[in-house]
Amino acid sequence: MTSSTYQQNGERTALDVRQRKLLRHLFLYLLLGTISLFIILPLLWMLSTSFKPKSEWFLPDIYWIPRTITWANYEKLLNNPSLPIGRWFLNSIFVSSVATVAILTIDSLAAYAYARMQFRGKRALFGMLLATLFLPGLMFLVPNFLTVSRLGLLNNYAGVILPGLAGVFGVFFMRQFFESLPLELEEAAFIDGATRVQTFWFIALPLAKPALATLGIITFLASWNDFLWPLLILKNSSLLTLPPGLRTLQGAYTSEYGQMMAGAVITSIPVLILYLLLQRYIVESVQTTGLKG
Repeated sequence: MTSSTYQQNGERTALDVRQRKLLRHLFLYLLLGTISLFIILPLLWMLSTSFKPKSEWFLPDIYWIPRTITWANYEKLLNNPSLPIGRWFLNSIFVSSVATVAILTIDSLAAYAYARMQFRGKRALFGMLLATLFLPGLMFLVPNFLTVSRLGLLNNYAGVILPGLAGVFGVFFMRQFFESLPLELEEAAFIDGATRVQTFWFIALPLAKPALATLGIITFLASWNDFLWPLLILKNSSLLTLPPGLRTLQGAYTSEYGQMMAGAVITSIPVLILYLLLQRYIVESVQTTGLKG
């Protein structure tokens, strides 16, 4: 073969590689777009219904854009004295924020201990903790309720927050991240006279910002959307969080779907804002672990 033939074959091979890569990317984008569509459509329907009058809730035809756009659902929801949605909103912010900060603190400390410290029974204890991930959460509902009741924490925010602090997922997630960090950084800190606490606070924790942001938004979202546990613990209407509070819009015979959708829209706003603020860290935690090269 001549050199021109080799060159043509090489160009043809490179073109085939680019075409296959383009087809893979196209298939991936189509798949992700389809999945995103199934996720977004219910949210768009929720937003659309929140602006519909009652006469358009049960029409046989689907209208994504309301024929008559109205703010009545939001006005009724926000101006109803029997529905202190503003108080419920602040309650949810408080409970979710305290739970998130507490879980990040406890889980990061425990995860660093499992990742870097050596002690007897470490593997067995961590294996027992991981085994609890395979148990359904409802299995702990009655024991947790009895414990909270005997501690006198019913109708108290402490009773809502404390059981969630014993979660294992955050410990496992942060441990995997800490183990990916170069050990040489901490060894250099020890040589310079740093203690274990100083190494954790000034070296490991700053590098773990992406993982902390990801765990934080997962924890906040779980606490924000929690319905069953606050409903069992909180008896006073003024202490309710948003999910159990909005349940009062659904009666035995009638349901205010427009107001329910308006409440769902209001409920989703803090989570969307939190995600927009932390999305850079979340993407970074997915793309890489440890130090950047």
